[in-house]
Amino acid sequence: MSTVTATAGAKRARKNDTPHRSDRAHAENRLGQRLVAPAVIVMLAVTAWPMIQALYLSTFRYRLTSPDDKEFIGLSNYGTVLTDQLFWQDTWNTVLIMVVTVAVELVIGFAFAMVMHRIVFARGVVRTSILIPYGIITVVSAYAWQFTFSLNNGWVNTWFAWLPWLEADTNWFGSHWPAMFAIMVSEIWKTTPFMALLLLAGLAQISEDMLEAAKVDGATWWQRLWKVILPNMKAAIMVAVLFRALDAFRIFDNIYVMTRGAQDTESSSFLTYRQVIEQMQLGLGSALSVLLFLSVLFLAFLIVRLFKVDLAQARGEG
Repeated sequence: MSTVTATAGAKRARKNDTPHRSDRAHAENRLGQRLVAPAVIVMLAVTAWPMIQALYLSTFRYRLTSPDDKEFIGLSNYGTVLTDQLFWQDTWNTVLIMVVTVAVELVIGFAFAMVMHRIVFARGVVRTSILIPYGIITVVSAYAWQFTFSLNNGWVNTWFAWLPWLEADTNWFGSHWPAMFAIMVSEIWKTTPFMALLLLAGLAQISEDMLEAAKVDGATWWQRLWKVILPNMKAAIMVAVLFRALDAFRIFDNIYVMTRGAQDTESSSFLTYRQVIEQMQLGLGSALSVLLFLSVLFLAFLIVRLFKVDLAQARGEG
């Protein structure tokens, strides 16, 4: 009888405590909204006008060299872009670079995060060494890798001459796929530390008690990785993949420095740059920028839906 009474009392206590936790969570959410509201207003004020202006200009045939010939053509610029083979080729290049670099960075970044999380000796030195590439300006990094893959001065052909498919006179920027490989290597080297930093934050949230319990139950290292570590890092992995995918989809610096779009290595951002800056086609360039913006939004939506992570539950608010 006493056991039944205690159980009923515990249930009533949990029931009475739920509204308290809910009210506290709502109050924290309202406070958070008030704190971020000024930053959101400023960001909208800064970004809203350029987006509205781009959307407006995309409905005109408008070249900066002949401003008097500005003509309203509705959605014709979008039709021109979407039926152009060059647009789809550049979109394919962008998606390929994004998928390959993010996938490789996720694997290497996780390995780096595990090292930074577990290492005991010289932890500060190791973490600083891993994070150094991310502190280098992208343009500087791109020039360094361009020199690395250079036919005349680079060391890649010399150091890896033992590979059967690599020769001393291999011109990395002389054809499409070697040039794409060089661009992706430079991107991976530069941004893997950022991925590792985000994954390290996720590793720090995993309770050591769960890992010890799994170890006591006889789970191997691989079993602990797949059954304990990765499921509990799902939110951190989603954030890392989301940030890096959106950043990689807008790749421009590396391509501009290393190839200038030669050998069919243009990205969507580089195509937009050519239309607006080089050819001064504000109408077509604005249409391209709007399509790029919509692509980024769709990509973010797709990643969030793919991972199906409840961030509130991941923070322990559920």
